[in-house]
Amino acid sequence: PKVIESVKNFFGREPHKGVNPDEVVALGAAIQAGVLQGDVKDVLLLDVTPLSLGIETLGGVFSKLIERNTTIPTKKSQTFSTAEDGQSAVTIRVSQGEREMAADNKLLGQFDLVGLPAAPRGVPQIEVAFDIDANGIVNVSAKDKATGKEQQIRIEASGGLSDDDIESMVQDAEAHAEEDQKRREEAETKNHADALIHATEKSLSDLGDQVPDEEKTAIEGAISELKTALEGDDLEDIKAKSEALMQASMKLGEMAYQAQQDAEGNSDGPAAAEADGADDVVDADFEEVDDDDKKSTSA
Repeated sequence: PKVIESVKNFFGREPHKGVNPDEVVALGAAIQAGVLQGDVKDVLLLDVTPLSLGIETLGGVFSKLIERNTTIPTKKSQTFSTAEDGQSAVTIRVSQGEREMAADNKLLGQFDLVGLPAAPRGVPQIEVAFDIDANGIVNVSAKDKATGKEQQIRIEASGGLSDDDIESMVQDAEAHAEEDQKRREEAETKNHADALIHATEKSLSDLGDQVPDEEKTAIEGAISELKTALEGDDLEDIKAKSEALMQASMKLGEMAYQAQQDAEGNSDGPAAAEADGADDVVDADFEEVDDDDKKSTSA
């Protein structure tokens, strides 16, 4: 009676007493079995994922594809890329949990996607898909969009976790939320800095002698300072050096566009001049791609 009174006071309404609490779980399981078998058609029971599911990406970050409490069956996919030039294989590490770093979550399984064509980092497109059926069985696949090569893994019973294990993992994530967020920010900041260095060095190489010596020296100095900062763990210093390199390398983009316009102007000749004088110019639609949408898988 005291429990009933407490529940009534908390929810502000009379609790339902039509089901014996000692039998309610067994009744629910029986109904769900009937639904899955096809004998019960007028009742729909919705199950959810007890923990988030995702993969480990560059820097040990846990990238969630399916959030906790998502109704199943469900399917979600996301495109990732490589972390190194000429990378011919990627390892897909599948985990579940609520922590920001993959090492702190439960590893469910892993597999390799091999035979990727040699290409610069960030160019290959690898689609990772999670598919959870009504029985809670998880199928994870990775497919290279260029070659069509695909590998997959099948995971059953949510990694064998009990309700107490799941609750413990959720509470653990809540207790370490602030610490985990700092670790994730550190990893992502370093990933961004490393990608910036790579892109800037590539631009310098592509433009070659078109970059004035003074500009080239300044940019190379900024690259060197950022590389030195990356050897430590001072996040603010890495951010400052990244911003400095970004500002120093902006002129590389201007030079690249100018070189392209000059080349187009020389090849088009009189036709280009005639087009410049036209009044009926049509604006083209474009789609902006967020840098956060392209992530790198760790190999």
